Amino acid sequence: MNRCKKMAIVAHCILNGNAKVEGICEYEGALKDVINYLMDANYGIIQLPCPETIIYGIKRWGHVKEQFDTPHFRDQSQELLKPVLQQVKNYLDNGYTIDLLVGVDGSPSCGIYKTCSGAEWGGFSSNSNMNEKIKNMEFISEKGIFMDELINMLEANQIDMKYVAIDENNVEESLKYLKSLL
Repeated sequence: MNRCKKMAIVAHCILNGNAKVEGICEYEGALKDVINYLMDANYGIIQLPCPETIIYGIKRWGHVKEQFDTPHFRDQSQELLKPVLQQVKNYLDNGYTIDLLVGVDGSPSCGIYKTCSGAEWGGFSSNSNMNEKIKNMEFISEKGIFMDELINMLEANQIDMKYVAIDENNVEESLKYLKSLL
């Protein structure tokens, strides 16, 4: 059987929604529309590790970008991404094409075009002003921390690819954009 040798790098939770913060996953297991499209287009898939699950565990609270924009989280992200980068380089050195990175917009880690932000986020959930903090959370046009580190590492190694982000509130539009890139 012939290999297509075409691959995409995909955020962990697109293949495993169970890694998401409890209560925010909009699908049962995997984001099937995205995965099925990539498979139908003969893409092999490199699943990124989930930095939030690895660092904070499955019972974590939701976070915003400012909470992850720390030297520790960035260092840990780089450590988690080193084996991925080695794998990508090995594939590329052996004639494979890895031309697509798929993130999840809105994620403080894996957003590509937008991430969630809240300058006042943090503290105990019993704070009397917690509802105000939640109301002041917003989406900003920046990358999540994990994707920022990955893209920096790819660029430092002169590895070019297209970036697409899945907006879970509008998967159909995201899929339409993904299809236009391939």
